[in-house]
Amino acid sequence: MRTLNYQGLLDLVNGAAIFSAGGGGDPEAGYKIADRLTSEGYKVMLVEPSEIPDDARVVNFACVGATTSIEYDSNSAVKTLEALEEYVGFSAYATIPVELGGFNTLAAVDVAARRKIPVVDADGAGRSVPEVHLKVYTIDNIKLTPMAIADVYAKNIVIVKETADAKAAERIARILAAEWNQSAYTARRILTGVQTKTSPIQLSLSKSINIGKLLRMAVEPIKAVLKETGGYKLFEGTVASVERKTEGGFTFVKMTLNGTREYANSIFEIKVKNETLAAYRDGKLVAIAPDIITPVHPETGKCITAEKIVEGDKIAILGLPAPEKWRTSKGLELWEDVLKRAKIHDKYVPIEKLVHSQF
Repeated sequence: MRTLNYQGLLDLVNGAAIFSAGGGGDPEAGYKIADRLTSEGYKVMLVEPSEIPDDARVVNFACVGATTSIEYDSNSAVKTLEALEEYVGFSAYATIPVELGGFNTLAAVDVAARRKIPVVDADGAGRSVPEVHLKVYTIDNIKLTPMAIADVYAKNIVIVKETADAKAAERIARILAAEWNQSAYTARRILTGVQTKTSPIQLSLSKSINIGKLLRMAVEPIKAVLKETGGYKLFEGTVASVERKTEGGFTFVKMTLNGTREYANSIFEIKVKNETLAAYRDGKLVAIAPDIITPVHPETGKCITAEKIVEGDKIAILGLPAPEKWRTSKGLELWEDVLKRAKIHDKYVPIEKLVHSQF
């Protein structure tokens, strides 16, 4: 177990955002959490899965809703975890982020620090994902419920005892988030120590912190990040058009870019449902989820979340291979369903094959 200092928290925000596919919440919200934890004297403890007792209980924590509508209140977030603990009759040994993202990862960190428990060096997706059930735990048949859901000020708290499947739990959480100004807290998927050692994406917070250090210290941050992740620079250009709408607890975006530098005379398009799900260059698919498609600043390499991008912005697009668990038949089946409901019907091809065939 180790303690994260202020710089470590900032590196975590920036590194986790690289894996966010342009979702996962605004990194500015993550910075604010880091600022408050530090100024208020809270200790952030990071525990490796291997250190967790086999019979310990670990709770997944995150916000759910449209990325344009996220608010956050630490006391209410903690109250959501406590509601689940009271219902089930246990005390959490640790929290674990449900995903990697500039805000959502830090929400789990914040709740853990304020409860004086550690946060696990792992997460449920190895990236940001648009739906509650879309986690590697679903591949492993680990139940999502019981689940506590609360509005941003915890004036309404709902306990979901059981659902037919994880997708049903997603719909309940999403409907409530939509009702509560497009945002809600969730505490769910109670893992044993044994499950924590095997099911989630291991040591992903440490990996994110290392990426954050590269962004801060490397002379050419984008090249350094791509070398570390095995990723690709898919495009660089100026945003020509943005279509954005928020409904049903999701933020939908369609965006086109006109290429600059080596990408001049090319057009790039991305499709977003909270996270970037597919990307096309001159009408041809160049990357598709579960592989990670993240908009970044072309000089600093820091993520620019999709809901903040406007016409005229200059951005680069990075493509990173998904964790191997998502590339299994069960993982791809989950993603295919999500893509179809986002009206994306392209079949999955690993990013390395798409990139090599195009360039």
